[in-house]
Amino acid sequence: MTPPKPTPTNPQVPFGDTTVGLLLRIGFFIFIVYIAVQFVLPLLYSTIGKQLANTVGLAIAGLAANLLTLAVFDRRPLVDIGLHLARASGSHFLLGIALGGGIALVLLSAPLLLNEGHLVPRAHSDFTWPTLIFYLITLFFAAAGEEMIFHGYAFQCLVEKIGPYAAVIPVGVIFGLLHGDNPHATALGVLNTVLWGTLLGCAFLRSRDLWLPIGIHFGWNSVLPLFGVNLSGITMEVTRYFYQWDIPALWSGGAYGPEGGLLTTIFGAAAFYLLYRVPLRAQQAAIATSLNEPDDIV
Repeated sequence: MTPPKPTPTNPQVPFGDTTVGLLLRIGFFIFIVYIAVQFVLPLLYSTIGKQLANTVGLAIAGLAANLLTLAVFDRRPLVDIGLHLARASGSHFLLGIALGGGIALVLLSAPLLLNEGHLVPRAHSDFTWPTLIFYLITLFFAAAGEEMIFHGYAFQCLVEKIGPYAAVIPVGVIFGLLHGDNPHATALGVLNTVLWGTLLGCAFLRSRDLWLPIGIHFGWNSVLPLFGVNLSGITMEVTRYFYQWDIPALWSGGAYGPEGGLLTTIFGAAAFYLLYRVPLRAQQAAIATSLNEPDDIV
């Protein structure tokens, strides 16, 4: 009996037929990301600044790695990594923003209500509404870029080959460790980032698209700077205020931002619970493919 050929509507066909084929694809994907990060980003530093270049560069790296790997090995469109433009896509994206942004909002509002935190006016502020909108746009591209890198083609191949949670946990660990070089990074900060990286991987498993993890990532990343706290050790002065904590750094995260504190550990655990409680309808991931018959894939 001839085995079924993979199609965008039949994602259950196992990925590939050899471990070598899998390693070639993932290796090629990682190579493209490496080239983009090591050579494209430095070119952007001198033209648009390091902070903006890092956000734009992540989007470029994610797009390039997924587009080229899909084109070389599968002849598939970019949407097949979970960027479908279906009705569920918009609802998943908005749900993700509500989940990620809502968790951040509660985490930062609670200390204010308990007088354990205060919003302090900045001595000098260049705040304008266009600047704020610009930062939100760049944060969206940064979130989308990171999700395409960590939960795009290579991750989805691993899910098909070795199983969902065998892929989610190692990728979450890598996600966290790569934030270890950020300013003011701590062991707890890295651990929390591993936790969130794992959450984002689970979000893909629940929705079978990238819109839910992109929404969660963007929601969390956008709310933190709005409250004037550091985002993974990076200061983004997008409002006229900064957040002053009256609790120990072990809880607040100190200079690394909330992601370095126990509050994020607790709220991160709550995010897992909410992720698996919210009703949603999974889309059809289309990465499962055949190594031997790429011409049959449209």
